[in-house]
Amino acid sequence: MSLPPPAQQLIDGKLVGAAATYPILNPATGQEIGVAPDGTAADVDAAIAAARQAFDETDWSTNTALRVRCLRQLHAALLDDADAFKELTTAEVGMPGFMMGAAGFDVPVDGLRWVTDLLESYEFETDLGVAEPMGMPSRRTVRREPVGVVAAITPWNVPTQINLAKIGPALAAGCTVALKPAPDTPWVACELGRLVAEHTDIPAGVVNVVTPQANEVAALLATDPRVDMVSFTGSTATGRSIMAAAAPTLKKVFLELGGKSAAIVLDDADIAAAAGATAFAACIHAGQGCALTTRLLVPRERYDEAVQVAAATMASIGAKDPADPGAICGPVISRAQRDRVESYLRLAEEEGGTFATGGRVIDRDGHWVEPTVIAGLDNSSLLAQEEIFGPVLVVIAHDGDDDAVRIANDSPYGLSGSVESGSLERARAVAARIRTGTIAVNGGVWFSPDAPFGGYKQSGLGREMGVAGFEEYLETKTVAEPA
Repeated sequence: MSLPPPAQQLIDGKLVGAAATYPILNPATGQEIGVAPDGTAADVDAAIAAARQAFDETDWSTNTALRVRCLRQLHAALLDDADAFKELTTAEVGMPGFMMGAAGFDVPVDGLRWVTDLLESYEFETDLGVAEPMGMPSRRTVRREPVGVVAAITPWNVPTQINLAKIGPALAAGCTVALKPAPDTPWVACELGRLVAEHTDIPAGVVNVVTPQANEVAALLATDPRVDMVSFTGSTATGRSIMAAAAPTLKKVFLELGGKSAAIVLDDADIAAAAGATAFAACIHAGQGCALTTRLLVPRERYDEAVQVAAATMASIGAKDPADPGAICGPVISRAQRDRVESYLRLAEEEGGTFATGGRVIDRDGHWVEPTVIAGLDNSSLLAQEEIFGPVLVVIAHDGDDDAVRIANDSPYGLSGSVESGSLERARAVAARIRTGTIAVNGGVWFSPDAPFGGYKQSGLGREMGVAGFEEYLETKTVAEPA
């Protein structure tokens, strides 16, 4: 394996280590494959100070041409580094190779190109014309300006996608950034920092990457008054904590949180095809995706058929080494995550569910869980209400369109979902009633750099990607002058 240079933090334009390190484990083997710098409170403080100074004292926030040039350089560097970056991702994240052509690498890198194109054409000023409020003729202009210093806190499941979905729009908007990746997957963030330092003209302090292992050190990013915005992707529980920590300084907060999305199959759909496709999706990257559909809602009279097809699909996929070209479902990220998924499997039995396939952790080196289909539970079960983040699909019966909508919306989450029907008009009508931020109708794919992504309810605040995602990093100023 030809990994990039040893991981280093990027602080104020310099690649630096730390006094201590922590081990990085390959999820497929459980073996240590290297170390990452354990950033300290002083490192985080230095990163925030550098980002603050770069925003306040350089022309980064106002020099659009510089930002375009630097983002083009970073895009080119990522393409040049693609093979090593993908190999690094499989080793550190346990992500199957087929995902590198999608959310693992290619799509987020293309997203960086897309947001740079947007920057070149975006109108940062809008002329409202002349009006006479309170009898005073005035010309009004609306300006969009960067938020300022952004703390980007990212998870371990698809780290490059989320790292770039945050820093790309933030930098394009003119913000400066302190990026803090999850301690399970710091390497890909450090590699991104290395490319910034060695292959772009991004000024010192504009991008910082810090890799503390301790939550209390990372929490400084949410409380420091020099930070203007926190952009976080992760669990809903952690999102609540970040929102509370940011409240005393009233920072802007973007949250992309959990999901328990429903795949609705109507009675005129191809039940076998829909059940198979949903089971396949729930296996991708061992089910470690917030937007994956992990509740399969099928007509009661076709329930047994749907369970059988889903179980056969998952059994045929199995769990494979992510380096295997045929792998769909690899390992989960860590022993802790494996144990968490196992606890839900035991809970499924306690709640009266049955395993149509799977239901166990796999006794081998690394962190493995059998792809699992659970039958016999209704939507009130904890297995249907709580995010598991493993290759686990719960099949639930519904009694028609209204009942399917009720079940789908009976969730604290509202991130994604899907509807399958033999009638596009019928599928659209059901989709319009689902309270989620994204939804796929009859196999449509919403995931792309120009499409906003985010959730309703406890799935988060704001949107990532698309024009809406870019504008998350802008403030609005209205200026009036005598006409």
